Amino acid sequence: MSVSKRLEFGGHALVWAGDWSADGARAAISGAARSGYDYVEIALLDPWKVDTAMTRDLLAEYGVRAHASLGLSPTTDVTSTDKSIIAKGDELLRKATDVLHELGGTELCGVLYCSLQKYPGPASKENRANSVAAMQRLSDYAADKGINVNFEVVNRYETNIMNTGIEGLKFLEEVNRPNTYVHLDTYHMNIEEDGMAKSVLAAGDKLGFVHIGESHRGYLGSGNVDFDTFFDALKKINYQGPITFESFSSAVVDPALSNALCVWRNLWSDSDDLASTALKFMKERI
Repeated sequence: MSVSKRLEFGGHALVWAGDWSADGARAAISGAARSGYDYVEIALLDPWKVDTAMTRDLLAEYGVRAHASLGLSPTTDVTSTDKSIIAKGDELLRKATDVLHELGGTELCGVLYCSLQKYPGPASKENRANSVAAMQRLSDYAADKGINVNFEVVNRYETNIMNTGIEGLKFLEEVNRPNTYVHLDTYHMNIEEDGMAKSVLAAGDKLGFVHIGESHRGYLGSGNVDFDTFFDALKKINYQGPITFESFSSAVVDPALSNALCVWRNLWSDSDDLASTALKFMKERI
């Protein structure tokens, strides 16, 4: 069964830190607290490296909650036709779920259903069926731990499974689990959607997680995302769920991850100013 959601604001850990060492975790959690956020979104790219006891202590120290996200790689791609690769994907997703549960979090989000990459062609029926089956396994595993699973809809250069919220809802129907939701991200929506309201309104109470990012990943309001229309749509559906501010700079993010995210230019250097400005921007609109 699904866990009840609440409207809350969070900052992505990569706004403050590029790793999850003791110093990185403290920088991210304390930064989220200083900037006024309710939670920090931790990128569980390698959940085996997360010291859960240390993280729990820091969350308690700063009075911040945690949710988590990740994306799969070619070696863990659950759309694969190679059963050994699917098994590695299942293992990674279960471990991430375990870590989130140990941290007291209830929301797992991101590109959980495929590798985060530019695919050479469209997904085959087998690729899609493998993805759906893997998400059913993940959702069942997460449900036993009181965790919701949110499938992030991203642009065509990062997945061939679903690129719009309407496609995300179709995928959700195929997975058919009560603790699964669509996860929309304004950065990706700005590339793929027919405006910023259609998919929000179509999703309604099946919209479970939101990422707020500008078109160039910098300060909100300084690019070309139509945030007013997006937040108006959230209000129309009475959205109740997490809203994470997400922005990347190679001055903060690990170089390998910066390359994967194509962060070729830095639009900010002051994490706290960026984050606090973003929170004010979002709260003014919802």
